[in-house]
Amino acid sequence: MKAPLLCACLLAAATRAFAADDFLDRVDQALTLSIFDDQVRTRVSGLLDLEYYHYPQPPPGLIRAEDHDLFSPRLSFFLDTQVGPNIYFFVQPRVDTGFDPTDLGTQVRLDQYALRVTPWDDGRFNLQVGKFSTVIGGWVGRSLSWENPFVNAPLPYENPTLVSDVELPLTGQSFRAVPGSDKYEFLPIIWGPVYAPGVSVAGRVGIFEYAAEAKNAPLASRPESWNDYDFGHPAVDLRVGLRPNEAGRFGFSFAEGSYLRPDAGPLPSESDPADYRQFVLGQDISYARGHLQIWAEVFEARFQVPRVGDADVFAYYVEAKYKITPQLFGALRWNQELFDSGRDPTGQPVAHGHDVCRIDAAAGYRFTAHSQLKLQYSVARDDFISNHLQGTFAAQFTVRF
Repeated sequence: MKAPLLCACLLAAATRAFAADDFLDRVDQALTLSIFDDQVRTRVSGLLDLEYYHYPQPPPGLIRAEDHDLFSPRLSFFLDTQVGPNIYFFVQPRVDTGFDPTDLGTQVRLDQYALRVTPWDDGRFNLQVGKFSTVIGGWVGRSLSWENPFVNAPLPYENPTLVSDVELPLTGQSFRAVPGSDKYEFLPIIWGPVYAPGVSVAGRVGIFEYAAEAKNAPLASRPESWNDYDFGHPAVDLRVGLRPNEAGRFGFSFAEGSYLRPDAGPLPSESDPADYRQFVLGQDISYARGHLQIWAEVFEARFQVPRVGDADVFAYYVEAKYKITPQLFGALRWNQELFDSGRDPTGQPVAHGHDVCRIDAAAGYRFTAHSQLKLQYSVARDDFISNHLQGTFAAQFTVRF
């Protein structure tokens, strides 16, 4: 009975959004401030997301919950300040049940804060310092609920591998997950948008794009650790791309960094967490024509695992969104992740992880300029510890102000 009741509540909230639309327009105007002859412009905005999930156990992706149903509200605020044409500052605090959906109670975090300097008006060079999303990949730019046509992230950004940043295997055969394992101890290739502290440069010259960053945490690092890594061993991320026109975009990425936490163990004698690295190669493409948008990404990742050697993960997804009417859209996404490990340094075979494939289908409706509802169903073959076929239902109602 929980699923129909929660879906009914989401629909009721959507109905009320019509009446609140004029009010939200007034709120938007009230939260915009301009001073000093429009040289300083500040705007406060936000997103209220009401999410519901129904899933088997263990939960899919990075969801952490004991039951088969989870209601996960999230309130995000954005403070954007522009000082003249060359200085920009933004802050993003968030109130929710966890960076990834959980049943562990409410928490408050400061996810992003950064200062960006743009010396030239043509955008050829931008310098940014603070805590902000990674430059790697294409999904990060549409990871917020209003831009994402799905409720969840693509598989490379949320599917745990067999690699842990805390609990290290003693042998190649112990490099495996068993029933009862806590998935949250293990790392995906990229943990969401990776809001880690650091510095970046980016720009566009003609049809060429570039971006580079040095951060204190690598792509696979967990949200709780983004502030804990030592800048003595920074992660380095690079992306170069082509944007020949507004319809198409192509990019190539490289990233590397030490993924083990300082308290990881047990380590081999005379070794250090910084000796073990994560390497990632990525390719991304996007294309838009008329009512159709298409995105695809491919990642090849390698983790250097103590006493195991190299653990390689290959993952990709292809997704499409089609606008059926100005308010109604549908989206489809195919994801796959393949795990490979050979022999450990002693020549013994290493345990393999389960290869995973998943299809996501979603429909969304924008009731007003400030509210939308998305419904999604996902079917996955294989997961962290089994090879069962499992289905997950998700619903998300969003109010933008």
